[in-house]
Amino acid sequence: MGNLLIGFLIDTITMNFLSNKSTSYNRCTLAREGILVNKTNAMHVDGIYYYMEKILAYIHASAAYRQGIFGQGILVAVLDTGIYPHSDLQGRILGFRDYIRQRQQPYDDNGHGTHISGIIGAGGKGAVHGVAPGCYLQGYKVLDKNGNGKILDICQAVEDIMKYNQNHAQKIRVINISVGMRERVRPELQQRLLRSVEQAWDQGIVVLAAAGNNGPGENTVTSPGVSKKIITVGSLDTINERKREPSLYSGRGPTESCVVKPEILMPGTDIISCGTRPGTYIRKSGTSMAVPVVSGMIALLLCKYPAMMPNEVKLQLYRSADHSGIDESFKCWGTVDLQRLLSVYQM
Repeated sequence: MGNLLIGFLIDTITMNFLSNKSTSYNRCTLAREGILVNKTNAMHVDGIYYYMEKILAYIHASAAYRQGIFGQGILVAVLDTGIYPHSDLQGRILGFRDYIRQRQQPYDDNGHGTHISGIIGAGGKGAVHGVAPGCYLQGYKVLDKNGNGKILDICQAVEDIMKYNQNHAQKIRVINISVGMRERVRPELQQRLLRSVEQAWDQGIVVLAAAGNNGPGENTVTSPGVSKKIITVGSLDTINERKREPSLYSGRGPTESCVVKPEILMPGTDIISCGTRPGTYIRKSGTSMAVPVVSGMIALLLCKYPAMMPNEVKLQLYRSADHSGIDESFKCWGTVDLQRLLSVYQM
């Protein structure tokens, strides 16, 4: 048994298209995993692409796209269960490293990491349009097919990312960690994990982690999300701008050191993204799904302002965050949209 657990997955539904790419994207088959679906028992829903467009509209992604900002040239590392080379990720996966089975080619025997990757950077050629469709992804498989892993593996992955940046002109600018520790872990292991992510932050890499799904009580944010330096993301159930309702499962602060966490809330419930079989898409819920929304937004921010350092990125999030519509009992900075995020920065 490993010391890391995905822990942030509420439910999964597999979706296969009945039609080819020339037909409307809102015609798909919806089925519980493991149940055979055919055209006679299929349920039609208002589609995958529409829901992703709803999220993009909520974060005002068009404010970036109108300026020609798609995340081009920005490299994002995804520390997770791997990345399946889904057609919507074609040309997006720049590299892959496997700490579980030491394979050379990208794969994902769980699906969590592929789902995360699609939210960040799916190219929009199929059903899923990621937040930063022009960015590149680098997969670090630190979790096995059951979502378990070792803290030392994720620490090693972070250290390898820092070494990678020392030897490559195109550096990894963002690390997405939709992973959290189990509750009973030796303190020295937790400190090792926190030191690793904070060292990466100090070396110019923006690190984001999930708040975890142990809410709604206080002090329920999981490590490494408790770090004072990195950006921690919690989940919203609703994306109505007048009423933003935090997910009950979303981890909450303050932390033991009295730090407000998570800083940012983003949609994390019923997010549809890439699956691990050809033509499949899955629906997942959890703070894991909220993190890549912000990772994609930061990729867009860094595309516009490539000289920004992590502390400047975090300050920019703080300046542009909006707490309106969120219950005052949930202490956080609020939610962010790209119209504000890209406009208030002063060089």
